[in-house]
Amino acid sequence: MDDARYPIGPFAPPTTITQADRDGWIAVLDAAPTTLRAAVSGLADEQLNTPYREGGWTVRQLVHHLPDSHLNSYVRFKLALTEPAPVIKPYFEERWVELPDTRNTPLEVSLTLLTALHQRWTTLLRAMSKEDFARTFAHPESGVQTLSESLAYYAWHSEHHTTQIINLRQREGWS
Repeated sequence: MDDARYPIGPFAPPTTITQADRDGWIAVLDAAPTTLRAAVSGLADEQLNTPYREGGWTVRQLVHHLPDSHLNSYVRFKLALTEPAPVIKPYFEERWVELPDTRNTPLEVSLTLLTALHQRWTTLLRAMSKEDFARTFAHPESGVQTLSESLAYYAWHSEHHTTQIINLRQREGWS
Protein backbone atom coordinates (compact mmCIF):
# COMPACT_ATOMS: atom_id res chain seq x y z
CA MET A 1 0.00 0.00 0.00
CA ASP A 2 1.07 3.57 -0.61
CA ASP A 3 -0.40 4.98 2.61
CA ALA A 4 2.44 5.01 5.18
CA ARG A 5 -0.11 5.13 7.99
CA TYR A 6 -1.58 1.78 6.94
CA PRO A 7 1.08 -0.14 5.03
CA ILE A 8 -0.90 -3.40 5.27
CA GLY A 9 -4.25 -1.63 4.96
CA PRO A 10 -6.60 -0.45 7.69
CA PHE A 11 -7.95 -3.11 10.03
CA ALA A 12 -10.97 -4.83 8.54
CA PRO A 13 -12.96 -6.75 11.17
CA PRO A 14 -13.61 -10.28 9.98
CA THR A 15 -17.21 -11.22 9.27
CA THR A 16 -16.68 -14.92 9.92
CA ILE A 17 -13.95 -16.50 12.03
CA THR A 18 -12.76 -20.09 11.86
CA GLN A 19 -10.37 -22.03 14.05
CA ALA A 20 -7.85 -21.81 11.20
CA ASP A 21 -8.16 -18.01 11.33
CA ARG A 22 -7.53 -18.00 15.07
CA ASP A 23 -4.56 -20.37 14.68
CA GLY A 24 -3.09 -18.03 12.06
CA TRP A 25 -3.52 -14.97 14.25
CA ILE A 26 -1.95 -16.77 17.21
CA ALA A 27 1.00 -17.66 14.97
CA VAL A 28 1.36 -13.97 14.07
CA LEU A 29 1.43 -13.03 17.77
CA ASP A 30 3.91 -15.81 18.46
CA ALA A 31 6.29 -14.51 15.76
CA ALA A 32 5.73 -10.79 16.42
CA PRO A 33 8.53 -10.22 18.98
CA THR A 34 11.12 -11.86 16.71
CA THR A 35 9.86 -9.96 13.66
CA LEU A 36 9.94 -6.65 15.54
CA ARG A 37 13.42 -7.34 16.88
CA ALA A 38 14.66 -8.01 13.34
CA ALA A 39 12.97 -4.83 12.07
CA VAL A 40 14.93 -2.63 14.51
CA SER A 41 18.18 -4.59 14.53
CA GLY A 42 21.23 -2.42 14.06
CA LEU A 43 19.41 0.92 14.08
CA ALA A 44 21.29 3.84 15.63
CA ASP A 45 19.69 6.31 18.07
CA GLU A 46 19.17 8.87 15.30
CA GLN A 47 17.30 6.28 13.26
CA LEU A 48 15.24 5.19 16.27
CA ASN A 49 14.22 8.83 16.74
CA THR A 50 12.99 9.10 13.14
CA PRO A 51 9.23 9.19 12.56
CA TYR A 52 8.00 6.40 10.30
CA ARG A 53 6.11 9.10 8.35
CA GLU A 54 5.73 12.86 8.57
CA GLY A 55 3.73 13.62 11.72
CA GLY A 56 3.92 9.99 12.84
CA TRP A 57 5.51 8.29 15.81
CA THR A 58 9.21 7.56 15.89
CA VAL A 59 10.56 4.03 15.60
CA ARG A 60 11.37 4.22 19.32
CA GLN A 61 7.76 5.17 20.14
CA LEU A 62 6.41 2.34 17.97
CA VAL A 63 8.60 -0.23 19.71
CA HIS A 64 7.58 0.93 23.19
CA HIS A 65 3.93 1.24 22.12
CA LEU A 66 3.59 -2.42 21.16
CA PRO A 67 4.09 -3.91 24.65
CA ASP A 68 2.02 -1.07 26.17
CA SER A 69 -0.88 -1.85 23.85
CA HIS A 70 -0.53 -5.62 24.01
CA LEU A 71 -0.33 -5.61 27.81
CA ASN A 72 -3.67 -3.81 27.85
CA SER A 73 -5.10 -6.39 25.47
CA TYR A 74 -3.75 -9.31 27.48
CA VAL A 75 -5.44 -7.93 30.60
CA ARG A 76 -8.67 -7.47 28.64
CA PHE A 77 -8.52 -11.14 27.59
CA LYS A 78 -8.02 -12.24 31.19
CA LEU A 79 -10.88 -10.02 32.38
CA ALA A 80 -13.21 -11.39 29.69
CA LEU A 81 -12.27 -14.95 30.59
CA THR A 82 -12.94 -14.44 34.29
CA GLU A 83 -15.84 -11.98 34.39
CA PRO A 84 -19.14 -11.77 32.51
CA ALA A 85 -18.76 -9.19 29.71
CA PRO A 86 -16.57 -6.70 31.61
CA VAL A 87 -16.38 -3.06 30.63
CA ILE A 88 -12.70 -2.40 30.02
CA LYS A 89 -10.77 0.80 30.55
CA PRO A 90 -9.40 2.50 27.46
CA TYR A 91 -6.14 4.43 27.61
CA PHE A 92 -4.63 7.39 25.76
CA GLU A 93 -1.93 5.72 23.70
CA GLU A 94 -0.86 9.04 22.19
CA ARG A 95 -0.10 10.27 25.72
CA TRP A 96 1.63 7.05 26.77
CA VAL A 97 4.21 7.37 23.95
CA GLU A 98 5.15 10.82 25.27
CA LEU A 99 5.98 9.62 28.80
CA PRO A 100 9.60 9.52 30.02
CA ASP A 101 9.82 5.73 29.95
CA THR A 102 9.26 5.82 26.19
CA ARG A 103 12.04 8.38 25.71
CA ASN A 104 14.51 6.95 28.23
CA THR A 105 14.10 3.18 28.37
CA PRO A 106 16.42 1.12 26.17
CA LEU A 107 14.57 -0.67 23.37
CA GLU A 108 15.81 -4.00 24.66
CA VAL A 109 13.58 -3.64 27.72
CA SER A 110 10.43 -3.36 25.58
CA LEU A 111 11.61 -6.07 23.18
CA THR A 112 12.15 -8.43 26.12
CA LEU A 113 8.82 -7.43 27.65
CA LEU A 114 7.02 -8.09 24.37
CA THR A 115 8.70 -11.50 24.07
CA ALA A 116 7.69 -12.55 27.58
CA LEU A 117 4.19 -11.13 27.21
CA HIS A 118 3.56 -12.88 23.91
CA GLN A 119 4.82 -16.16 25.34
CA ARG A 120 2.24 -15.90 28.15
CA TRP A 121 -0.48 -14.63 25.82
CA THR A 122 -0.03 -17.31 23.15
CA THR A 123 0.05 -20.00 25.85
CA LEU A 124 -3.33 -18.71 27.05
CA LEU A 125 -4.71 -18.37 23.51
CA ARG A 126 -3.74 -21.91 22.52
CA ALA A 127 -5.58 -23.29 25.56
CA MET A 128 -8.81 -21.39 24.85
CA SER A 129 -11.91 -23.13 23.54
CA LYS A 130 -14.25 -21.90 20.81
CA GLU A 131 -16.61 -20.84 23.62
CA ASP A 132 -13.80 -18.89 25.31
CA PHE A 133 -13.16 -16.98 22.10
CA ALA A 134 -16.86 -16.09 21.95
CA ARG A 135 -16.64 -14.33 25.34
CA THR A 136 -16.87 -10.55 25.18
CA PHE A 137 -15.78 -7.33 26.73
CA ALA A 138 -17.24 -3.87 26.24
CA HIS A 139 -15.00 -1.03 25.15
CA PRO A 140 -16.58 2.32 26.07
CA GLU A 141 -15.64 3.81 22.68
CA SER A 142 -15.84 0.92 20.20
CA GLY A 143 -18.50 -1.29 21.76
CA VAL A 144 -18.71 -5.01 22.44
CA GLN A 145 -16.00 -7.28 21.03
CA THR A 146 -15.52 -11.01 21.13
CA LEU A 147 -12.10 -12.31 22.03
CA SER A 148 -11.85 -13.72 18.50
CA GLU A 149 -12.38 -10.23 17.08
CA SER A 150 -9.84 -8.78 19.48
CA LEU A 151 -7.32 -11.47 18.53
CA ALA A 152 -7.77 -10.57 14.86
CA TYR A 153 -7.14 -6.92 15.66
CA TYR A 154 -3.96 -7.52 17.67
CA ALA A 155 -2.48 -9.82 15.03
CA TRP A 156 -3.10 -7.01 12.53
CA HIS A 157 -1.71 -4.47 15.03
CA SER A 158 1.56 -6.40 15.36
CA GLU A 159 2.07 -6.59 11.61
CA HIS A 160 0.86 -3.01 11.07
CA HIS A 161 3.47 -1.33 13.28
CA THR A 162 6.32 -3.67 12.37
CA THR A 163 5.65 -3.04 8.68
CA GLN A 164 5.76 0.71 9.31
CA ILE A 165 9.31 0.26 10.61
CA ILE A 166 10.34 -2.10 7.80
CA ASN A 167 8.99 0.30 5.18
CA LEU A 168 10.84 3.24 6.75
CA ARG A 169 14.08 1.22 6.64
CA GLN A 170 13.50 0.50 2.97
CA ARG A 171 12.63 4.11 2.08
CA GLU A 172 15.70 5.43 3.90
CA GLY A 173 18.01 2.70 2.62
CA TRP A 174 18.86 1.51 6.14
CA SER A 175 20.01 -2.06 5.59
